[in-house]
Amino acid sequence: MLPQEIEIDRSEDIKVAYHHKTDRAKLFAPFDALSGFREALREKERIIVPKIDLSEEMKDELDRRLNEISLRDIITIVYYDQSEYVKLTGMVAKISPTSQIIQIVDKKILFRDIVAIQGEGIAGLLED
Repeated sequence: MLPQEIEIDRSEDIKVAYHHKTDRAKLFAPFDALSGFREALREKERIIVPKIDLSEEMKDELDRRLNEISLRDIITIVYYDQSEYVKLTGMVAKISPTSQIIQIVDKKILFRDIVAIQGEGIAGLLED
């Protein structure tokens, strides 16, 4: 028998998967096999630091500097947030002495969490 004469029925061997257009997009969506793993690593890498107790002199100095701040001032502030110290620079959006809160852009910070303030026209506590 010659090779041209052999008939092969390939209809059973070939399976075509038809997908709706929305399902087809899901096939090519990025897949993160390690979802959650990277966040867990970041949490483990975070160094937990106890909150510093400021002296009365430092508290008075911070209070004086907070009184010098005006809306739309650009300042750099160091504050305690969830077991770590964060340095944030931005424009003062709101300051409320009665609520003891300062808002830099969209981040609200309690006065009691602040350890350093620096800005134009404000003698800062930040060490350079």
